Amino acid sequence: MKKNLRNVLALALGLMTTVSFAQDWNVDSRTRMDMSEVNGEDYRLTTQRVTLGATWGGSDWGIHTSSDFNYTLGGINLGEGRVAAQVYEAYASANLFGMASMTVGRQALEYGSGNLVGTNNWTNGDRNTWDGMSFGFDLDMADVTLGYATRNDAATTALQNDGVSDSTDDLTNMYLNLNGEFSGWNVNVLYLTNSLADDAAFGVDLSGGIMGASVSASLNEAYNGATMRGFGLGYTVNDNISLNVGQTTYGDEGEFGGFAGNMGNGRDGSSWATHGNLGFLGAGKENLHYGLSYTMGGISLSATMHRITDGDNADDVAADPVLGTAGYAADDYDRQAMELGVSYSLGSNASLGLKYVTDETKNDGSGGASEQAKYTWLTLTVTP
Repeated sequence: MKKNLRNVLALALGLMTTVSFAQDWNVDSRTRMDMSEVNGEDYRLTTQRVTLGATWGGSDWGIHTSSDFNYTLGGINLGEGRVAAQVYEAYASANLFGMASMTVGRQALEYGSGNLVGTNNWTNGDRNTWDGMSFGFDLDMADVTLGYATRNDAATTALQNDGVSDSTDDLTNMYLNLNGEFSGWNVNVLYLTNSLADDAAFGVDLSGGIMGASVSASLNEAYNGATMRGFGLGYTVNDNISLNVGQTTYGDEGEFGGFAGNMGNGRDGSSWATHGNLGFLGAGKENLHYGLSYTMGGISLSATMHRITDGDNADDVAADPVLGTAGYAADDYDRQAMELGVSYSLGSNASLGLKYVTDETKNDGSGGASEQAKYTWLTLTVTP
């Protein structure tokens, strides 16, 4: 323990010395207590993540680096109770002959709705980043980004290549993103290729306002041909209350996201326990969601209801290991989830948040039995 503490202090001192010479630096700390009943009534697990970053730069160049320090408080399993440090972002940027900007290195990217390429700020493990280069063009009509990313990952290659691992082959992506505002509407178009997939993935996101309401739409297709489309409508009642309603529908072509789609967004599969959100749903699922939020001073309250059904024919059999047990008619599937959240601003640099989720599947394959999972997280965020 003394040796680990000594190493951590030495590393921290070196980083602080480096940061002191930087033109800009940032640090944020997040402490999360998981009290989810799905893990047992007396379950308590507290994790800590500190991200420390520094930036150097001039008028036409810049260097940025940041690292995550993760720690599980009171952990007794292998690896828990130890500090795990890893590079989060590390890249250099430069002006390219006054025509474009070039960024090379490890980058945390998010385009449009983030359904295809997005960051994952929930996990205390490896967060979503892309190793490669990107070129940005600020055109009159739109902002255009052209990028290339690659990594050599045997485990990932095996999961996406029928269990066959070939560590000599790189997993590469090329992407083109266009973002612009046209007549008051924000439009984002993303086209993404993958060296392990025969087809490309693409997404189109629209957002704007009509008659005092905010409107959004997201149309996406993964590498495996699986589709997801979502529509949302929001309305601000007054300075304190806002309402929202929307629907997300998944096509029956296959699973969207996860290793089947190889989307780097932290929303695939699990997903309450791993990513703290509903996550992507199975093929043929439809999610109707509605909610409201209320703010007053430093207090914010929110509530969202999800009603999930299966749009496939009754003769189909559900076989989604995440959302239910296989062996029941699709039209019998009925799942409801509720999210409740409250947050309080402790000042300009800190906030405390509590999130409670219930998720119930009314048909688990036994002909109408109900199963409910409950999740609770308490999060303290501090940003000096």
